[in-house]
Amino acid sequence: MTSEISDTSSATGATALAAHRPPRWNKVPEVTVYFWVIKVLCTTVGETAADLLNEKPGLGLTGVSLLMGTLLAVVLVVQFRTNAYRAGVYWTAVALVSIVGTLVSDNLTDNFGVPLETSTTVFALCLAVVFVFWFRSERTLSIHSVDTPRRECFYWLAVLFTFALGTAAGDLIAERMAVGYWLSAVLFALAIAAVAVVRFACGMNAVWSFWIAYVLTRPLGASAGDYLSQPTGDGGLGLGTVVTSALFLSVILALVVFLVVTRKDITEQERRAHRAV
Repeated sequence: MTSEISDTSSATGATALAAHRPPRWNKVPEVTVYFWVIKVLCTTVGETAADLLNEKPGLGLTGVSLLMGTLLAVVLVVQFRTNAYRAGVYWTAVALVSIVGTLVSDNLTDNFGVPLETSTTVFALCLAVVFVFWFRSERTLSIHSVDTPRRECFYWLAVLFTFALGTAAGDLIAERMAVGYWLSAVLFALAIAAVAVVRFACGMNAVWSFWIAYVLTRPLGASAGDYLSQPTGDGGLGLGTVVTSALFLSVILALVVFLVVTRKDITEQERRAHRAV
């Protein structure tokens, strides 16, 4: 009898704890035009800010990588501790992942002499491995169900490797193959447009079309950032990394504040659920 009372008490306590624990919602914003605009802007900032930090503070590529990696870890801890999507935290994490992804690729190329062809291949394989384990574990790669810590781990690993892959692939095409920054940006924009056409005209799988476009936005933004910031002698417009980074960061900040106020990047179902909690 005592054991039964104890078990009943424990079950009641667990039920009460679960009832008071805040529900965990999807941690990724709804895919809207705002999502893609901020994503591309973050990729541009990732390229120019990484170059700026590497040039100005005097920390060197390794020092900057350690600093930005630490900041990213802190922000991701905050992101994981939230129980729902928070625009400010989420997009700060994306911007930092963009910078760190760029630095990872640059370290392999500049510090270790890894050819861009090799790093591009390695990052593509790493991303594929993440997708395989993610799908085997969760049976989905959809960003509409990033609502558990494990799924969130897979999501951020995938995001990191998409940024690193996009950086290496963008540099490979724009610099190693001498295509040039502006033409590379045009080519990647056309590739994204082709994915959109295949998705909406031919019924391509929504999850795969999303991730393909997500990868392609990285070299698109990086090529645009390099075109704006690099000297005219190197094929850019010569705006510099300071001006380019400040400009794009200002636009990102304005859009994120807009989303925090309007909540246009969450679904109506989530709005109703949040009001009911």
